[in-house]
Amino acid sequence: MNEKKLSASMMCADLAHLKRTLEIFEENKIDYLHIDVMDGVFVPNLGLGVDYIRSLREVTSIPLDLHLMIREPEYKLSWFGIQKEDIVTLHYESTEQIQRAIDLLKKYDCKCFVAINPGTPIYSIEEVIEDIDGINVLMVNPGFAGQKMVPSTMKKMEKMGAYLQELGKQDIEIEVDGNITVEKAKILSGYGADIFVAGTSSLFIGNTDQYAANIAALRNVL
Repeated sequence: MNEKKLSASMMCADLAHLKRTLEIFEENKIDYLHIDVMDGVFVPNLGLGVDYIRSLREVTSIPLDLHLMIREPEYKLSWFGIQKEDIVTLHYESTEQIQRAIDLLKKYDCKCFVAINPGTPIYSIEEVIEDIDGINVLMVNPGFAGQKMVPSTMKKMEKMGAYLQELGKQDIEIEVDGNITVEKAKILSGYGADIFVAGTSSLFIGNTDQYAANIAALRNVL
């Protein structure tokens, strides 16, 4: 069984209190900082960019969980200063050459994940399953924070867990991303989810004084 991990969604962080937020995350051993990179083309929004990522690396040693919601990510990998401890997630739907994108990413020796949108079947990743370290099951349509979970994705996550067991691929980590409340995290953990992207539905509730308790509440159900 894979270790359960938390990835803090930095799109939800209050920039006015970013320094204190990162101190709390380090004190409470947050596993990853989830960085939503959006180009306004693959998704209808602009997200955290190259300069933000570079600055973040200068002030914390927490590994990054780079979620590339951008068109043709394989040609832009050099922009992000990818490190070995990072997760980098490519969207299955973002390129016509997902295998080429994976091959190019593997040169960085980081963890390689593939994300699938709510409407993308779980079996889409079958042909690349031997070449990836994890799968990000999107529980919302990507692009905006604060969305409600697409109801069918709970069943989809259950199917994904069973599918990887059927293939004997339980070592592949499953990340869940989008409207992950404490209650839903408990259910998703039982379905086999390993990494939980925590945003406005669980971690970033209240002010920074409450973040440690929010982290503890999540860990308590995983």
